[in-house]
Amino acid sequence: MKRARKVDRRGFLRETAIAGATLAVSGSLVRASAEVAEHPEGAAAAGRPHVVIFLADDLGWNDVGFHGSEIETPNLDRLAAAGVRLNQFYVQPVCSPTRSSLLTGRYPIRQGLQVGVVRPWAQYGLPLDERTLPQALKEIDYRTAIVGKWHLGAHEPGHLPTRRGFDHQYGHYLGMIDYFTHERMGGLDWHRDDKVLCEEGYTTNLIAREAVRVVKGHDLSRPLLLYVAFNAPHTPLQAPQRYIERYGQIRGEKRRIFAAMVTCMDEAVGHVLAALGERGMRDNALVFFCSDNGGPVGNGANNDPLRAGKGTLYEGGVRVPAVMTWPGTLPAGKVVDEPLHMVDIYPTLLKLTGASLDQPLPLDGLDAWPTIAAGKPSPRTEILHNVEPRRGAVRRGDWKLIVTAQKDQVVFAPTLTGSARTTELFNIAEDRSEKTNLAERHPQKVEELMARLNDYAKQAVAPKGTYSGTRPPDFTIPKVWGESE
Repeated sequence: MKRARKVDRRGFLRETAIAGATLAVSGSLVRASAEVAEHPEGAAAAGRPHVVIFLADDLGWNDVGFHGSEIETPNLDRLAAAGVRLNQFYVQPVCSPTRSSLLTGRYPIRQGLQVGVVRPWAQYGLPLDERTLPQALKEIDYRTAIVGKWHLGAHEPGHLPTRRGFDHQYGHYLGMIDYFTHERMGGLDWHRDDKVLCEEGYTTNLIAREAVRVVKGHDLSRPLLLYVAFNAPHTPLQAPQRYIERYGQIRGEKRRIFAAMVTCMDEAVGHVLAALGERGMRDNALVFFCSDNGGPVGNGANNDPLRAGKGTLYEGGVRVPAVMTWPGTLPAGKVVDEPLHMVDIYPTLLKLTGASLDQPLPLDGLDAWPTIAAGKPSPRTEILHNVEPRRGAVRRGDWKLIVTAQKDQVVFAPTLTGSARTTELFNIAEDRSEKTNLAERHPQKVEELMARLNDYAKQAVAPKGTYSGTRPPDFTIPKVWGESE
């Protein structure tokens, strides 16, 4: 697709679609007027939208067809053609922190979730004083369902999804489960409504089947929040053989299986979208798709042209494919090249649906609807990628600073120490591949951004996770994860 590129008054690169687009768009979709795009309450006057969130697990930037990948993702490609592609959408470098950002609109530093993920043996999860997206939408009569991966704590009943605002739960609590046995480390991790469930099947297919069941059984007199959180294409690399055989031309085994997993996930998205159409829900459904972090380059993912991948603070770790659609309200085939972060989804959805933004804990997220719907400049001047004891990264305008401790030293504790560190400064608008370190040329910019990181470090609560990820020697693997003894 041809694009026109321009720079707005703040220096953020923007990319907009021009005539000659090659992606087909359904004729039933109409481009929203500027008035409706900027004032969603008018668009939703006939009824609050259904909200469907698809979250992939470890999907890389170059692992979708609409970014030029060799992996077949026809359903995601159609979704991208029918809506708005968010070209500078940021998440956290690993799984659990991104999920907490989505569900609370707050940075993980507020919750102690800034280091690592919630491990199977963790005795913590998303803090119980956090107000979650499903809790907020239930206040205005939404039915809420999570299908797939939770990964925000399961060590005690109070942390399970049905206690955190979801009317219905199906899937697994932990990360990295076996796709066929549904086990992690020998313990079963498959549940419906937070009760153990024994059934056969490949998890991606089962997640799709359950999500379709939720849609088909939904009471149309109420709006629906459906959160479909795939574990694909996260390791272990497993896929039904028929999908693997479609990628015989790919020489590397990891990439071949990874591609098969992505295509299976794409088909699952297609099944859910078809179900929405059959129930007459699609035209009043806001659908959001993205990945929870960048792809793991050592396990089959491809983030080109972005640098590095999952677990890093480089663009390949925190910048992901993202699409939002709402037929007749959001314009079709548009690309928004404005920086946004996962924390922005929470306040955007609450304002859009009419839910209250009044809550005890302050938000980091900002209402991004004018940017998404009408191409307005991003509401945020900076994005905190993360700040941890050993590293941190922040973007302000076009400038991004990454600070990393050498070996096991500490950089932020909570303010900058004299520890040896690596300092990298990039102009993302000119160098999204982060090839040129400009730190020595712009010491004042480094000082400015370092001050911002130190400020965030002072606000951060102590991390609950550790860098090692080693299982405690006295931990006993349960037969069923999430069940109290």
